[in-house]
Amino acid sequence: MQIFGLHILDVIVLLLYLVVILWLGKKAGESNHDTDDYFLAGRSLGKFYQFFLNFGSSTNSDQAVAVTRETYRQGVGGIWIQFLVLFITPFYWFTTLLFRRTRLTTLGDYFSERFQSPLLGGSFAGFTLVMAFIGGGVGYMVAGKTMMALTPKPFEQLTIEQQVTVEEFNEYQELAKFTVSERNPEQTERYDVLHQKNVRGELKSFYSYTDPVVFYVFYGLVVAVYTIMGGFRAAAVTDAIQGILIIIFSIILIPLGLAKLGGFSGLHAAVPEFNFELFGSVSLSEYTWYTIMAMFFSNLVAIVAVAQNMQTAGSATNEKTARFGMIGGMFFKRFLMLFWVLAGLIALGLYAGQLHDPDLAWGFMSRDLLLPGFLGLMLVGILAANMSSLDAGSVSNAALFIRNIYQPLVPKRSEAHYMLIGRITIAVTLLGGIGAAIYIDNLLELFKYFISIPAIFGAPIWLGYIWRRLSRLAVMIEVAICFTIFAILPNLFQGLDWARTNEAFLVQTEGYTGTYKSPASADDVEKGRAKNIGDSIIKEVNVAPRGIFFQTVARVNPEDPNSPLIGIGRFEAEIWVLSWLGIDFTTWKKSQLVAARFFMSAIFPFIILILVSWVTPPADKKHLNYFFGKIYTPIDPDPEREAAAIARVTEKPELVAHLKLFPNSNWEIGKPSKMDYIGFGGSWLVVGLVVLLLWGMVNLGAP
Repeated sequence: MQIFGLHILDVIVLLLYLVVILWLGKKAGESNHDTDDYFLAGRSLGKFYQFFLNFGSSTNSDQAVAVTRETYRQGVGGIWIQFLVLFITPFYWFTTLLFRRTRLTTLGDYFSERFQSPLLGGSFAGFTLVMAFIGGGVGYMVAGKTMMALTPKPFEQLTIEQQVTVEEFNEYQELAKFTVSERNPEQTERYDVLHQKNVRGELKSFYSYTDPVVFYVFYGLVVAVYTIMGGFRAAAVTDAIQGILIIIFSIILIPLGLAKLGGFSGLHAAVPEFNFELFGSVSLSEYTWYTIMAMFFSNLVAIVAVAQNMQTAGSATNEKTARFGMIGGMFFKRFLMLFWVLAGLIALGLYAGQLHDPDLAWGFMSRDLLLPGFLGLMLVGILAANMSSLDAGSVSNAALFIRNIYQPLVPKRSEAHYMLIGRITIAVTLLGGIGAAIYIDNLLELFKYFISIPAIFGAPIWLGYIWRRLSRLAVMIEVAICFTIFAILPNLFQGLDWARTNEAFLVQTEGYTGTYKSPASADDVEKGRAKNIGDSIIKEVNVAPRGIFFQTVARVNPEDPNSPLIGIGRFEAEIWVLSWLGIDFTTWKKSQLVAARFFMSAIFPFIILILVSWVTPPADKKHLNYFFGKIYTPIDPDPEREAAAIARVTEKPELVAHLKLFPNSNWEIGKPSKMDYIGFGGSWLVVGLVVLLLWGMVNLGAP
């Protein structure tokens, strides 16, 4: 028996999970008595909950799907869209300490206190709430696309128009198997038409029973209900259970997929050799070593602007618990990412050319490999991974709204009143993400968006913690300029016909043909490219021209080769600004354009902050003594003793001068302690271990 394409056993597993999660949310809510309980779990979470809270809140199924998607699309080199966070993980050792010792509730509080500016605190809160809609949209979109892939409609149930779309997709994939020289003029003309349709997203490999909008609403309501009932404590408790489910969904497909391919040796026989390169080649991949470095710097700047990090650190009983919980949870996620990479390679080996949307790879593979009941378990795991991020994030967003926007405008209300407004905010942010999921269809572009945008506020957070000279006015100017370039222009121009049809913005890179070595397939033997299956042969890849200023440039009418071009997708304002320097980007590869964009988003904010700070007044000296005095004062279980220690340092900052690398200067960088050498140094050893495991995995079974 099936319900909308799902076996009854899968439906039962799904319903059972939803009932348990809602019950846990209700039980967790019984311990909440005030906003400190609701937003920070009373600062009482120990190592166990800190581990799973950090693991669960940072691990989304959209990340798993993104890694699998990019591995399916680009090979192993595509993992760096997510795997670059591996090199950022050791820095959490320091950021977690800073957040815990700041002793604040939200990152909006940081801006209000550090720069004595409620306006900046409210601006960060508003920015984060807008980003929350996009972040929520990612979770909805991944769960929805996976659900769609799990519930495909049979071909005979499609409309005539839908059948034509599917048939044209299959025709396009068949023509793509031929090299440029092997196609006759008629095939070349037909391929060009279908390629334009595919670029515009008009070809589909299948249609589904699942209506994504209906799914988004139902899914959003479930997360909203249990989070509203239990607050941050519910997020921590449910994340412990959801963490186990995340592990299951990350691993379950691997042995089945490998068995179908014939093990690791079969995987290497089915997937071209260049797809196993850890750092893609300049000609065939978007993720070369310098692209990864640029994305690393951009992400390193941005990580401190993730709103929930202040709360996850602040909810810990002490700084040691916070640090080890953060590092442990994050590294456990990095190990699981190895399985996501392998899943992408398996999907590439099994289904290359069969999907119109690489985001569907995970769901398509699940449908093909899993038995009834286990398919439901996979769906539950994906939902759990999304919920574990949405719940903690929504509580953090509610705290930001209450403390940095609502409370300054509506002060001196009861704790019950603020908790009620917090619950309403949770519902609004969770359900608001549905609009983003409908509006944005490309998961990869969302991830690239998330890497660059938070750097706007990440730069003043980093600099504000280590440089006294950073001024309030410099932060305001930097936020205004960078927000215009990184957020407003990319979205404004993609909706303006003037920009989308402007010839200056429709410039593309030069197309070219790349080559790679690969074992010959049966199709290669049939077409005369090799004598035997498995022979090493040189294959060609035709790399089409890419848009420079727009994500995609395509013809208005795909059927007409003389039809005018139009820009589609995100407008790359960072590249546009760099072009003012006279740089000719037409000869650049896609990987070089991506690198330029992310170097711009990482470095440009600091340039503005430093230059403007030198010509504007800093904050009050005594206030800065208080702020940095907290950073140098360890967490004390006795609040009165802790407050007295902070007061002493505020009055006599020379008491902690010996703890600074550069005493009597504007730089507030602490000397590394023995624990820092152990934590930070040990983290880099784990980074090396993960990279070694990745290298071993992709070479296992290689000829």
